[in-house]
Amino acid sequence: MNFGIIGSGSWATAIAKILTDNGNTINWFIRNDKTIAHIKHRKHNPQYLSQVYFNTDQLLLSSSIEEVVKNSETLIIAIPSAYAEEALKILPRAAFNGKKIISAIKGILPGSNQLLNEYLKEKFDVELNNYFTILGPCHAEEVASEKLSYLTFSGVDENEAKQVSSFFKNDYINVVTNTDVVGVQYAAILKNIYALGAGIAHGLEYGDNFLSVYIANCAHELGVFIKQLMWDENDTTEQNLVNYATSVYLGDLLVTCYSLYSRNRTFGNMIGKGYSVKAAQLEMNMVAEGYYASKCVHKTNQIVKAQIPVVQTIYEILWEHLPAEEGFKKIETLLR
Repeated sequence: MNFGIIGSGSWATAIAKILTDNGNTINWFIRNDKTIAHIKHRKHNPQYLSQVYFNTDQLLLSSSIEEVVKNSETLIIAIPSAYAEEALKILPRAAFNGKKIISAIKGILPGSNQLLNEYLKEKFDVELNNYFTILGPCHAEEVASEKLSYLTFSGVDENEAKQVSSFFKNDYINVVTNTDVVGVQYAAILKNIYALGAGIAHGLEYGDNFLSVYIANCAHELGVFIKQLMWDENDTTEQNLVNYATSVYLGDLLVTCYSLYSRNRTFGNMIGKGYSVKAAQLEMNMVAEGYYASKCVHKTNQIVKAQIPVVQTIYEILWEHLPAEEGFKKIETLLR
């Protein structure tokens, strides 16, 4: 299988490491020509996971997204959701014809308020049976250190998902598959919001006892939202069989809320300590997906109408200037 990667951040770099460690040659779209020159000369990404060194004979680097898409059978889209539409809009409508798409995006596209698969269907006629997701509790930094990690590949045809996932399995990556393509994407979106809230709680100097109760309630709320969403899509029977206490749902929520690698937790911690949203954004070198996700989920929930008071409160803190301390006093009364 001939892979192309769109994106050059930490997660894109980690995926490039996995695939090249497994012997694959990859097409890699990197927007910045200086970054391409550095990787060719120094054999590592100068901005992200710079401790990871590549055999550059396995890298076909290009600053042309059209070239990478044209030369790849399977495209892995690994850019922050806030920038996905801008990156993809220059491609012709038929760009992905006959190709498989793997989404490594953990957010809603804020411009259109769509999941990536919805956007690709609308703009490029990509069918869901050619679309897969790669998600789970897997920080790029730990992949770089080759610490054992688990990735979940979702596709409507689980056998095809297993075939795709086989290219990623190695000594430090285990793979799991499921068919809940929409549910896993919303789980990834929601956990970023909850992790941002966990960071706010830490910044406000709540302790581990509170945080454990907070996360337990978030896990319940996550399931409530996804089931209600699927009810609206007339898919309740299958969704009621989903086990949310697995790695791609609960596992990803836990690691994103607790880990010091979590950019959403870091961003939230700044908010809890009194930073404005803009000041926190300026200090961070990476995108905290939960910030944009909170607004997108708030908008989506105006249609879904699920009871998700934690998400609603975090949205009010980030977008409606509710003081963080006041917001978490409200959350205190909601937890069980």
